[in-house]
Amino acid sequence: MKAVTFKKFGGPEVLEIQDIEIGKPGPKEVLVKNLSIGLNFIDTYHRSGLYPIPLPSGIGLEACGEIEEIGSEVKLFKVGDRVTHASMPIGAYAEKQIMPEDKLVSVPDGVSNEVASCITLKGITAEYLLHRAYPLKKGDKVLYHAAAGGLGQILCPWANALGAEVIGTVGSKEKEQIAKKNGCHHVINYTDNNFVEEVEKIVGKNGIDVVYDGVGLKTFEGSIEVLKIRGMMVAFGNASGYVDTIDVKKHINAKGLFFTRPSIAHYTVKREELEESAKKVFDAVLSNKF
Repeated sequence: MKAVTFKKFGGPEVLEIQDIEIGKPGPKEVLVKNLSIGLNFIDTYHRSGLYPIPLPSGIGLEACGEIEEIGSEVKLFKVGDRVTHASMPIGAYAEKQIMPEDKLVSVPDGVSNEVASCITLKGITAEYLLHRAYPLKKGDKVLYHAAAGGLGQILCPWANALGAEVIGTVGSKEKEQIAKKNGCHHVINYTDNNFVEEVEKIVGKNGIDVVYDGVGLKTFEGSIEVLKIRGMMVAFGNASGYVDTIDVKKHINAKGLFFTRPSIAHYTVKREELEESAKKVFDAVLSNKF
C-alpha cells in the first residue's frame, strides 16, 4: 500500500510517498481502509521535530475509514464498520492503517467520511477545552486566538451556542470575515491593533473569564493581561513558539490565575472519555452547532 513517510525532520520537502508492507492486525487491533484523511497543525510539529518522534515514520493522526480485518480478540467492532480516530499511532496519511480497537470510535449515520475525518481531532479538542479544561458557562467572556483556523471554526460557534460572549483574534482582513461568520461576537485583527487594548474596549480591564490560546509565544503575555482575577488561562498550543518559562509571581500570583497546558491525550485516557467526547462532537455536528 502507499503511505506518506519521512526519514528526517524538516519542511514539507522531507515527506515522500512510498509503497510499504502493512502486515496483519494483532489480537486487539483492526485493519482500517482509510476513506478520508484529516490534516492537522500538529502534523507539522511531528514533521519538523518540534514534537520529536522516532524516525523513519509515517505522519498523520486522523482518518475515517472502513474496517477490513479484525484481530482475534476484538470485541468493539466488526468488519465493515465505519470508524474514525484521532490518536497515536502516527500514520494516517496512508491507504490503510492498523489501529488499536480502543482508539477508534464509530461514525454515526448522517456524518460523512470527509466531515468525520476533519472533525474528530479538532472536535474532541474543542469539546474538552469547552467542557472539561474550563467548563464554559452562559455569560462567560471568552478570548480565543486564531479564530479563523480549523479549531477556531469549531470552538467559537460552539462556545457561542453555549451562551458565551466570544472575542476572536485573527491575523488578516480576510480572516476577520471567517471569524465573524463562525460564532465570534467581536473580532480583533492583531496585525493592525493591540489586542489587549481592543479587548479592554469591549469588556473592560481584567474582564476575560477564560483565554484559549493555541498561538503561544506571541500572545501569551497579552492573554495573561486581559484575564480577570481568578481567570483561567488555557494554553493548548504553540503555533508561534513554545512558552518555555512561566513566572509564577508575575503570571499567576498577580491575579490568582488558574493555568493549564492540556492536550487531547490528557482527556481521552479512558475509553469512556473518548466515547463520551466523540458523542458530544457528533451530536453537535448533527444539531448544527458548528
